[in-house]
Amino acid sequence: MNNTLLLALILVSASVTAAMASSAENHVDAHDSEVHEDGHKSSRQDDGIHGRPHWGYSGVEGPVHWGSLAKEFSLCGSGKEQSPINIKGEQEMNLLPLEFHYRDSSHSQVVNNGHTIQVDYAQGSYAIIGGKKFELLQFHFHSPSEHKIHGKHADLVAHLVHKSAEGNLAVVAILFDRGVKSRFLDSVWRVMPRHKGKATVSGTIDITDLLPKEKKVRYFNYRGSLTTPPCSEGVNWNILLTRASVSSAQVKAFERVFPRSVRPIQALNARIIGVN
Repeated sequence: MNNTLLLALILVSASVTAAMASSAENHVDAHDSEVHEDGHKSSRQDDGIHGRPHWGYSGVEGPVHWGSLAKEFSLCGSGKEQSPINIKGEQEMNLLPLEFHYRDSSHSQVVNNGHTIQVDYAQGSYAIIGGKKFELLQFHFHSPSEHKIHGKHADLVAHLVHKSAEGNLAVVAILFDRGVKSRFLDSVWRVMPRHKGKATVSGTIDITDLLPKEKKVRYFNYRGSLTTPPCSEGVNWNILLTRASVSSAQVKAFERVFPRSVRPIQALNARIIGVN
């Protein structure tokens, strides 16, 4: 075999190897990814291995230390518009109506991402918030609620995370009080992974089942942040006054998987809380 032929074979082999590596990388992006609370999409190897530093709700990785875990988490310690907050001293305002244009979602992915249970909702659902269109990305849960209302937590909360075409985030929070079992939650809890991983809801779910039935939806509104690292600010928070119902057994089922999932209350500073 002459040197020219040998060199050609080496170049072909290197090209094939590079193509295979690229194909594998694309496979991870397409099939093994999740939308995080801040709307970014990443592989499931994220969070301490190939992505963001690991964080948690207790010990040296707990909320008190988030700001020092990584440079990109610095706002968790230095931000002035952080969430959650204690809702009090709210002011009556002429807030624009919330408009929900949600479709049902079939075969939704239920993800245990190591911090909460997250449901990735089908594309095509959106809300009009502050007169602007925000696409619904996903919703996830915390128990008890992260925000307090006049000093008191709700038993559970669902955070519906939306993103505008410009990349801005808006969250609609639905509070739950203990009472009658939630049929909606039942369909999610039935397949909820007990450990990090994902499952699929058989059939369809419809997030509108959790929304208030009143024509005029009342809500608190303020400017805040993500409640998890990187604690990005500029998030439009909308916390519904009308609450949903959840059974004690459903709350306990979530807390068995995530005994801690709540960031402590943050300082309000100079922000104003509106209510319609």
